[in-house]
Amino acid sequence: MLLAAPLIAPSAFDPQVAEALEGGRTTLDPATLSHARDLAATQTQQRPDDAAAFYQLARGNSYLSDAYAMRHDKKNAERALDKAIENLQQSLKLNEKSADAHSLLADCYGRKIGMGMPLFTGPKYGPKIDIENRRALELDPNNPHAHASLGRQYFMAPKMFGGDLDKAIAEFRKSTDLDTKSDETFVWLAMALRKKGDAAGAEQAIQNALKLNPGSAFAKANAK
Repeated sequence: MLLAAPLIAPSAFDPQVAEALEGGRTTLDPATLSHARDLAATQTQQRPDDAAAFYQLARGNSYLSDAYAMRHDKKNAERALDKAIENLQQSLKLNEKSADAHSLLADCYGRKIGMGMPLFTGPKYGPKIDIENRRALELDPNNPHAHASLGRQYFMAPKMFGGDLDKAIAEFRKSTDLDTKSDETFVWLAMALRKKGDAAGAEQAIQNALKLNPGSAFAKANAK
């Protein structure tokens, strides 16, 4: 993932934290992700001026929120999500020119809508999602995370607020073209294609995800 501006690069990530996060994001196991989050939190304490460390911590909390949500633990899911947002805001305070951080923040704002009453949370967080995704693509038009996040924006939003299934599919495809190893984005593509009525395309996308990450709890949960 190369940006024209300075970015949070994978090489800046602590290998131990990255390994723990990879295991946690695959299984979506709260214990594994809590361990990864704790490792990442230690890195932020040791390197309080390191934007990458806070981005890693945000990823840990973001996935932990997903894990709790899968288990219908709304209280802990929302708490972890709020922490992820705080982490990303700090990361961007240290390095505003990270497309990855902006796109993840957009995703987190999107999940805040679903955790509340959309009638009230939509107007509050919807504009923030748009701002973060626009900034991410401004910084790096070919960032796969940014295109995936924009796809989720189109996929999740009601039509009257800019939701567009065809645009969502196009953005997910763009993202997977840019990063052919993103199993998570193939799952989102499958979800969008299934909603469109393309069962065969959805099945192919799920199989692509499982081929890339056979243990993916996210892919298995969406394999129908």
